[in-house]
Amino acid sequence: MSKARRRTRVSSTVDRLPDEVRAELDLRLSDTANTYSELSDWLKSEGYEISRSAIGRYAIRTTTAAQRVAETIQRTQAIAKAVEEHPDLDYTKAASLVYVDGLMRRLSTAEDEFDEIPLDKAGRLLASFSRNETYEKRTRAELKKKAELAFDQLETELTAAIRQHPELSGELHSVLARAREKVLSDGEDQP
Repeated sequence: MSKARRRTRVSSTVDRLPDEVRAELDLRLSDTANTYSELSDWLKSEGYEISRSAIGRYAIRTTTAAQRVAETIQRTQAIAKAVEEHPDLDYTKAASLVYVDGLMRRLSTAEDEFDEIPLDKAGRLLASFSRNETYEKRTRAELKKKAELAFDQLETELTAAIRQHPELSGELHSVLARAREKVLSDGEDQP
């Protein structure tokens, strides 16, 4: 039983047109008043025998590519805006979210391709995502523990320094409790 050949690159009759003719075709395709039949007739008058179905497939392919580029630019701008608005943002987390979003879109349209993924590769990918999630949870827990220790140490040192002023000691405990709550709850809010 022979393995089915998988096409990785499309080469159509439109792709073989001279650059200036293809550029004119792209311009005419952008005007939705032009039909594929009219464009085929125009190309024939220019000396190129290209069917309207070939033009239609080319239009779909170039539109899809243009949409992908536009979506990528849009996501990049959104990340840049988020980073600008939130300088404390974890860049690796933002990049991971974009990567996962792209993978999810790819997975949602890859029904036939799942049959071609070797089982061991699928298992490695799944394990990799699981490791990343575990690492993130462990890192958050370690940071929370370090923050708690730092607050305990700070409270001990400040309490010792202001022991002769009881009214300041009570206020200090209140400020530290609010700061501890804010720092530790902010870390838990992150996805």
